[in-house]
Amino acid sequence: MRRPVIGITSYVEPATFTVWADMTVALLPYMYVEQVVRAGGQPVVLPPAGDPAQALRGLDGLVLAGGGDIDPARYGADPHERTGYVRGFRDDAEFTLLARALEAGLPYLGVCRGLQVLNVALGGSLHQHLPDVVGHAEHSPEPGVFGHLPVTPVPGSRLAKAVGADPVTVPHYHHQAVDRLAPGLSVTATAADGTVEAVELDGTAFAMAVQWHPEAAEDCALFEALIAAC
Repeated sequence: MRRPVIGITSYVEPATFTVWADMTVALLPYMYVEQVVRAGGQPVVLPPAGDPAQALRGLDGLVLAGGGDIDPARYGADPHERTGYVRGFRDDAEFTLLARALEAGLPYLGVCRGLQVLNVALGGSLHQHLPDVVGHAEHSPEPGVFGHLPVTPVPGSRLAKAVGADPVTVPHYHHQAVDRLAPGLSVTATAADGTVEAVELDGTAFAMAVQWHPEAAEDCALFEALIAAC
C-alpha cells in the first residue's frame, strides 16, 4: 500500500555535527520523521528556500513544524523584548506554502509555530510572551525542556475525534499563543489557564493545528488523523 507523502517544514540554523562546527544547516527534530512513518506516511523535509510551494504537487499532506517566533509586524505589533529567533525568510516561505496548501485543500497539521502561522495568515494575532498573560512559565519551563500540562478538547471537534474529549496531558514548549482568533478558525482545545491550545479551520477541509508538540508524545494520534485524511 502506498504511503501518503507528507511534507514537513524545517529550520535553517547554525549547528554542529560530526566533524562540522557552526555550519548553517536545514534541520528538523527527527521525532517528526519518526511520527509520520509510525502513522503510515512517507516524510519529506521542506527547507524554506526557493519556492517550497512547488513541492505541493508531490505531497498528500503538510505539517508546519515548530520553530522561532513570527515577525510581529505581520499582525501589526511591535516586537516584545522576549520575541526571538525571528527568521524572515522562513516566514515568507511558510506563509506562501500554507496559503497554497489551503487553496488546494491539502490536509494540514500545524505544530506549535504551525498553529501561529495559520492564525496570523488568516488575520489573527498572538500573545508574544505567554507568561505575561497567564502568570507562569509552565508552557515552556526552561530551555530545551518540555512542560507537561493537560488540555481539554472540544467535543465533536476533529481533535476530539483523534484524541478523545477528556482532558489529556501533552508536551508543551511555547511562550507564545493565540490572542485574537482569526476569522474562519474555531478553538478546539484550551489549557486550564485559558490558553488556546488547538484550532481547526471551519468547513470540511482537514486543517487542524495544536500549540503543543505531538511529535514528542507517546502516541501518534494526530499524525494518524492526518494520514487518514490524506
